[in-house]
Amino acid sequence: MFYDPRSEPHGLAHNPFNALIVPRPIGWISSLATDGTANLAPYSFFNAVSGEPPFVMFSSAGRKDTQSNIEATGEFVVNMAVAALKTELNVTSAPVSQGVDEFEIAGLEKAQCKNISVPRVAASPVALECVLTKIVALEARDGTKARSEVIFGEVVGIHISDEVIVDGLVNIDRVRPLARLGYMDYAIIDDVFAMPRPQASNYE
Repeated sequence: MFYDPRSEPHGLAHNPFNALIVPRPIGWISSLATDGTANLAPYSFFNAVSGEPPFVMFSSAGRKDTQSNIEATGEFVVNMAVAALKTELNVTSAPVSQGVDEFEIAGLEKAQCKNISVPRVAASPVALECVLTKIVALEARDGTKARSEVIFGEVVGIHISDEVIVDGLVNIDRVRPLARLGYMDYAIIDDVFAMPRPQASNYE
């Protein structure tokens, strides 16, 4: 099949686009409102965009509490979504009223960050402390504004549980991160293999 998403219907039971770019890492973003209320929500349009120095990005479809909080405070945390916390992660995706603390409704303990004031998920084995760099609005070639805006943050602090470090490496078998697929489907990363990069000499 082929369709142009600008002008043609896909003809399927559900929009396939999100099922075509998979698996996607999940940014479990914590932030603080100006009144000090914590917010926690998962975003599957998330990724790293730079390693040195480290930067991350995520996009929010519509202006949600997370984006408003980050705009106001300039800070957020990316907590790693893992298999052991999949139920709690799902709870924090609920469309609750503004001012509700998702840490509390999911029964998650907060942990203090080092360089920013936003709390992190204590049970998550990895957390990235971030400061806002910029927010980019998206616009199609015909001038149509997208619902999504992209939020970029510089990573200013990295927390890694000692329990997931083995021989100086982060052991993904111990982390078991969650990934988002299409529709309501998720995956657990627990089948890992190494594949060394080829050397130029192999092709000379």
